[in-house]
Amino acid sequence: MIRNVHSREVPGGGVVDRVVELWPSESWPRLRLDRPLAVGATGGHSFVRYTCTEYLPGRRVEFTFAPGVGLVGTHVFEAVPGGIRHTVTGRAVGWMRLGWPLAVRWLHDALIEDMFDKAARTRRAHWSPWVRILRRVLTKG
Repeated sequence: MIRNVHSREVPGGGVVDRVVELWPSESWPRLRLDRPLAVGATGGHSFVRYTCTEYLPGRRVEFTFAPGVGLVGTHVFEAVPGGIRHTVTGRAVGWMRLGWPLAVRWLHDALIEDMFDKAARTRRAHWSPWVRILRRVLTKG
């Protein structure tokens, strides 16, 4: 079972409604949805595909992973007092049973922290050596 949680204090709030806008696409594959953020919007980033299955403006947005991603479950952005929380809950299947603990988790953690840095308007945290290696290998650059 996977339960991966990130939270951050963010002054001003409003982060949940700006998930697409605050996505750190300057450093990571762009988050694209087929329509504005709403229940039923589909899309994703890189090979990770999902559908918005719940949207409570200003409070919560839930995405359910598409079949074939290797994750059965959801990732959720929630407004919490003074900030935001992101939670991945589910289970890894197929190739992701190895991919999550070796690579995807680490890249995911760095991406979410970059997003939260952007939302909080703080300097981007330094990526770990493992994330830098994975990015170099996976982007061949």
